[in-house]
Amino acid sequence: MTHPRLSLALDGADALPLSGQILALGPVAAAGDLPLPKERTTVVQGFRPDHDAFAARGYRTVPAVAEAGSGFAAAIVFLPRSRGAAHALVAEAAARVVPGGPVWVDGAKTDGIDSILKEVRARVAVSAPFAKAHGKVFRFDAPGPEAFADWAAADIHPAPGFVTRPGVFSAEKVDRGSALLAEALPQGLKGRVADLGAGWGWLAAQILARPGVSELHLVEADHAAHACAEVNIDDPRARFHWADATRFRPPAKLDAVVMNPPFHAGRAAEPALGQGFIEAAAAMLAPSGSLYMVANRHLPYEAVLTRHFRELAEIGGDTGFKLFRAARPGEPARPRR
Repeated sequence: MTHPRLSLALDGADALPLSGQILALGPVAAAGDLPLPKERTTVVQGFRPDHDAFAARGYRTVPAVAEAGSGFAAAIVFLPRSRGAAHALVAEAAARVVPGGPVWVDGAKTDGIDSILKEVRARVAVSAPFAKAHGKVFRFDAPGPEAFADWAAADIHPAPGFVTRPGVFSAEKVDRGSALLAEALPQGLKGRVADLGAGWGWLAAQILARPGVSELHLVEADHAAHACAEVNIDDPRARFHWADATRFRPPAKLDAVVMNPPFHAGRAAEPALGQGFIEAAAAMLAPSGSLYMVANRHLPYEAVLTRHFRELAEIGGDTGFKLFRAARPGEPARPRR
């Protein structure tokens, strides 16, 4: 929980400026309200459920820092797990806060706060860190955009013709699970299809290689990945949705759903995430529709699949992944091999 640690830090000598706008980069909604005045705070959060939660609480909330503006009196960076994404957020804070304004960086030890502190300290003077709850908060005065210009986010090219950004899932290469799933998809896949958790679009491109697909809905909750997919996929059959896949409803029932669902909440495995995807897929499909999915082999998805589909078959995989085809949503399935 980062917000209580930050609250204590801001109650000390490093208090917030009494006026001016404050930029909050990457806070997590589950940690609660920010210790910041709502009327002066802009939250940048690209994960759709967190974005919507902060907006519902009354914060001005935008999905990308490019939409936040500049000239902020202060900024707070909530450290993400990705080192490249962390660098990019620090660079944005340094560039968007007026020179001399305070920038705080808050993060857990497991997310690399110590290494970021060391790297920032090598460039600018930093305050004494405030440590609590297995993490730290430190502050530096915004030096202008030049000091961290080389930390700005840059394009990554994980496969020919594709671009990603730091912090996006599998940003540097095609995920093995997605590659296995693409190989297993029938060449005769057709009709209206959704790719749930579409990421930066590689699997969607393989789906669109099937000429029988008439429409493909790319559903992705991470705004950065969603933006990459819009760049990577140039096909009139594609429909792009920045949305929580567990809440998304297509305009008409689907013939197929394809998905490589997420299964981590932070660093902990959370099978309920994938289970939510399965339940959502079943609700989207036509009575004769099929779900094609890949999952880590150790995750127990068979039970939820059999609750929501009449037919279930394991159609491939390797030592790390298993592939399923589940068909005819509705009554319990009869598993077969």
